[in-house]
Amino acid sequence: MSQAVLALGATMVAAAGCVWYLPALADLRAGADRPVSRRRAAAACLSGWTTVGVVAVLLLVAEAWWVPSGAAVAGAAVTLGLRVRASLQRRRESREAASQWAELRKDQQPPGTGRARTAVVAVLVGFGPAAAVVAAAAMVVVEPGHGMSGWMLAAVPTTIVALFLGVAAVSGWMLRRHRVDASGRRR
Repeated sequence: MSQAVLALGATMVAAAGCVWYLPALADLRAGADRPVSRRRAAAACLSGWTTVGVVAVLLLVAEAWWVPSGAAVAGAAVTLGLRVRASLQRRRESREAASQWAELRKDQQPPGTGRARTAVVAVLVGFGPAAAVVAAAAMVVVEPGHGMSGWMLAAVPTTIVALFLGVAAVSGWMLRRHRVDASGRRR
């Protein structure tokens, strides 16, 4: 196959590659608005497509095969080096962002949470059923003829509150048991 046909093919491939190198050019022109890793990846993309264009021109100009081949190998090495460097930078940025999010999540807990607060809530919620039982006992003492109806009046809300407290305690225990930290691991 002649070098002119290969040059034409490389030119067409380079022209079709605009869907990659034009956004990469926009990322580079954006400058500090884009993360460093994204700009490095854009530079790798542009160096790769520039290599294709240079090889197309060298296929037309040079008579020896080693000239375009050498340019292709050198361009591929530069592109690979830039892409590896961009990947390493992206990994560093991801770790830094994860640690920053973990730091933010750590500070979200309101002060004063713990067992003392839980005990206060339990006492306040338990006061309702206890008051219902005391009221039913007082009704039995004051009006002895009503007997079981007074105790039933106290037993129904007490049972419902106790049931919901049990469900709340179990769900809280399950949430604490399956809590996930910032790295995505269960604690």
